[in-house]
Amino acid sequence: MRTGTTADGTIEHEHAMQRVLKAWIITGLLFMLLPGTFFGVWNLIGMSSGETMMAIPPAWLQAHGHAQVFGWVGSFILGIGFYSLNKMAGNAPAGARAAWVSWALWTLGVGLRWWANITLHTWRIALPASGLAELTAFMIFFRTVSRHKPAGAAGPSQPRPIWMKLVLLANLGFAAALLDNLGLVMRTALVSSTPAIATPADQLFLTLVLWSFLVPLIWGFNARWMPVFLGLREPSARGLVAAWLMALGAVLAALLAGAWLLSGILAMAASVTAALALHIPRRSERPPKTAGVHASFPFFARLPYAWLLVASALSILAPLADRAGGIWGASRHALTVGFVAAMVLVIGQRVLPAFCGMRVLFSQRLMFWSLALLNLGCLLRVGSEPLAYEGIWHAGWSVLPVSGMLELSGIVLFAANMFLTLARPPEHLRLHSIRPVGSRLS
Repeated sequence: MRTGTTADGTIEHEHAMQRVLKAWIITGLLFMLLPGTFFGVWNLIGMSSGETMMAIPPAWLQAHGHAQVFGWVGSFILGIGFYSLNKMAGNAPAGARAAWVSWALWTLGVGLRWWANITLHTWRIALPASGLAELTAFMIFFRTVSRHKPAGAAGPSQPRPIWMKLVLLANLGFAAALLDNLGLVMRTALVSSTPAIATPADQLFLTLVLWSFLVPLIWGFNARWMPVFLGLREPSARGLVAAWLMALGAVLAALLAGAWLLSGILAMAASVTAALALHIPRRSERPPKTAGVHASFPFFARLPYAWLLVASALSILAPLADRAGGIWGASRHALTVGFVAAMVLVIGQRVLPAFCGMRVLFSQRLMFWSLALLNLGCLLRVGSEPLAYEGIWHAGWSVLPVSGMLELSGIVLFAANMFLTLARPPEHLRLHSIRPVGSRLS
């Protein structure tokens, strides 16, 4: 009887964690679609019409960016973190309760930030409240998952695998970024006349978010999944540690010395080192696992690293040649959309259906077109933005809205594919429901 009770409790806990993961994923998708991508395209159309970045209030641009990075990607990361680490730890109902509290605070915080930047309604109160809510949500997450110890965990003499170390270091970067964000919004609420963070401080903040948090986090998850999904050799731990140290150096060069050229050179070195350590340019040693996803998965899983190199190269060029923000903007877009968003789309459609109750992706064709349109839009944006902003090619202003619509189309297809996947029952239940009446169960 006790064994049966324990098994029932384990199943119920698994279902509870799947429900909270779905809430995180759906919330991330909504932030991605509405305040993130759709509003970003709206901003881009406004800038293209006025042929200047100044056509759009800086607070609107920051609202779009915050919704994308924290509302979309941040929600995915926290939801997956709660689910996977609690599953390994078997933290029972406490893990699910903490995940729900964290979800509520995180959603409130990101929503408040977007609302305050767009409407200006009581923004001097809403900005600090949003930063505090986000930081509190993350601390609940960190406290919950840091207590886990998987069954059969290695003893003190057996070090953690490199992917786990990188994920931990990235989470420390996440904490630093949220602390910095809280300080920035509090200062803005006290001394600024608008809810927009001053441009120099915002650029430093984005560098901290991208190179101490998002980029190393993706390297960590790639170290865990790429050998399995792409049939690659196991990653080089020394190479990944070296890449992380270079990325940290890029952040410190910008934050402490304002040495943007040195920061760009270190970012390029980190990008090349990480790609080589993960064996991204090498051929697969084993057949890639493409069951349930589009056959183009191996190509699109490697492509973000090309965008990472483009972003790094532009970050070296920007301190030398940027005059109107076009090269800096193209570098950020290649990194946030070409590397981060594209990696989320390709890996997300591979792993999220399995995490959410062993489902199967609704449509492989939608997967292909979501990735193709996003990358095509990114190519047009990164190629035309420096030319238009710097006054080299005036027609580039007409290309920018097209790039935004292509990216929006890719994002919408990704969201539709995920919503339809989550709306269907798990595969084993679906197959059971369509089994012919009278057939015998094997």
